[in-house]
Amino acid sequence: MSTPIGDYALLSDMRTAVLVSRDGSIDWLCLPRIDSAAVFAALLGTEENGRWLMAPHGGQVVERFYEPGTFVLVTRWHTPTGKAESREFMPPTNDRADLVRQVHCTSGYVRIDHELLLRPEYGTVLPWVRRIEDSSGGHLRAISGPDAFTLRGPVLEPADHRHGGSFDLTEGDSHAWVLTWDPSHLGASEALDIPLALERTRAYWLEWSSQVVATGRWSQAVRRSLLVLRGLTNADTGGIVAAPTAGLPEDPGGERNWDYRYCWLRDSALTLEALLLHGRTEVALQWRNWLLRAVAGDPEDLQIMYGVGGERSLPERTLDHLPGYLDSRPVRIGNGAVVQFQADVIGEVLIALGKLRDAGIEDDDFSWPLQRNMLDYVRQHADRRDQGLWEMRGDPHYFTHSRVMMWAGLDRGIRAVTDHGLDGPVGEWTRLRDTLREEILTKGVTPQGSYFTQTYDNTEVDASLLQIPQTGFLSYDDPIMLATVERIEHDLLHHGLLLRYRTTGTDGLSGDEHPFLACSFWLVEQYAFTGRLADARELMDRLVGCANDLGLLAEEYDPVEDRQLGNFPQAFSHLGLVRAADALVEAGRDADLTPHAAKATS
Repeated sequence: MSTPIGDYALLSDMRTAVLVSRDGSIDWLCLPRIDSAAVFAALLGTEENGRWLMAPHGGQVVERFYEPGTFVLVTRWHTPTGKAESREFMPPTNDRADLVRQVHCTSGYVRIDHELLLRPEYGTVLPWVRRIEDSSGGHLRAISGPDAFTLRGPVLEPADHRHGGSFDLTEGDSHAWVLTWDPSHLGASEALDIPLALERTRAYWLEWSSQVVATGRWSQAVRRSLLVLRGLTNADTGGIVAAPTAGLPEDPGGERNWDYRYCWLRDSALTLEALLLHGRTEVALQWRNWLLRAVAGDPEDLQIMYGVGGERSLPERTLDHLPGYLDSRPVRIGNGAVVQFQADVIGEVLIALGKLRDAGIEDDDFSWPLQRNMLDYVRQHADRRDQGLWEMRGDPHYFTHSRVMMWAGLDRGIRAVTDHGLDGPVGEWTRLRDTLREEILTKGVTPQGSYFTQTYDNTEVDASLLQIPQTGFLSYDDPIMLATVERIEHDLLHHGLLLRYRTTGTDGLSGDEHPFLACSFWLVEQYAFTGRLADARELMDRLVGCANDLGLLAEEYDPVEDRQLGNFPQAFSHLGLVRAADALVEAGRDADLTPHAAKATS
């Protein structure tokens, strides 16, 4: 497939997600859950790996958009003979999954082309499909092991292990199709009431988005980003996935192709903060409860990521039958980083839980003891090297960012005792926190002490260092931070956007990568809080402009080819956008009084 990553739209029912191309082809859908095997996997291969095309014959897209505040996708088409409008959505339900595709002829005459290739298990299985007659004229029923798929609507005809057809519409005519997943042993669900389902889908998303608090110049981008984060949150468990996709390359043609359909503690903690700060406390609390269930047990068993339901086993394997997006192989599912030690994770989780406390959500007799276990884990692993924020697959090191996040975790534990009256060995935590601080300021800087380094044993810089003032370890305008920013700009800016690090160093992989969008958003925040508001606004405008026409951002951006890359849409990118917009709003207010004020947040 050659469809640009940024040309896709996202549909979500908060249990799974769909990617719909600008040309009307659904090329990615995992059922019944976002981390289940894909039934449409053309995104990582060809149409033979599964897709569902619905588009006006000879049509050209002139406009597409989400109905405001929702995930109801509207696409407007022009053809040589008429005009059409499609509407696609997934109703939020708890016992089935429905994908609705409607098309309406708005003028003249249009022919709607359909092609359906159901290919469960990432395109490896041909399901058993039969036509079942009913009062509406019949429907298709496909069975593949535990999964059943029912297609209702104008009946598609079989040909060469696929189903298709063309349907003529004149002005005012409409057709609709619904693809429903059910467990195969239960039989088919009742036909969906489409008008009612559309009404309820709109109502759900509008009710949710109307309670989002967002102000300032980028408020619409913030609202869409928060909707994306909600769309990536499982409604049943509260688990938040990093992205709905697997195998989309950071380096086209290379090996940096990962599965992001899992719940990283780090990403989830940052999502909690974003939702909490913008009025969606109930989602933040739901995530806390997911976290506590996932990490319950011996702290030595703590992982950096889990399945949507808190599953621990996420073995990585390759799908060698798939050619990969832009021939990027291997296509990986599962994620081998699950076994890594990443020392920063506990700190980010404890920062987020501290913000819940500060927002008035008290800890209970389950949540605080588990946090104490996490702090004990930090204590026991205080001298251990790790793989760092970016999940390096080379040798472990003492990453400066990781050490700062360990400091931050201890700091939030101390605050829980001193500010909120919880119990804990505050003296022991304080001694370790202060020891870490002295260590970082001695070993985590260059020999001259001028700027922070990526690890204790090199003089490289890393964009993760921009998160240091976000923890309160130092202020944004501390001389060491300012020197670090200057070095980051010198070494990591690539056509005006920020790379994570120089790949010639410690990551243990072949190939290269492109600017990581979250890192550039962190740079916006740094600029905003050190009086560089013009630079911050200019970079923010450019980054928001990297989003597609629906406001969706991938993991990376190639400024030379002007294209999005990596898994899509990426929670980390949208989190970065929200933080950067918040920083600009806050710094803009402060600028009226103290233009060069530098503020540390915690």
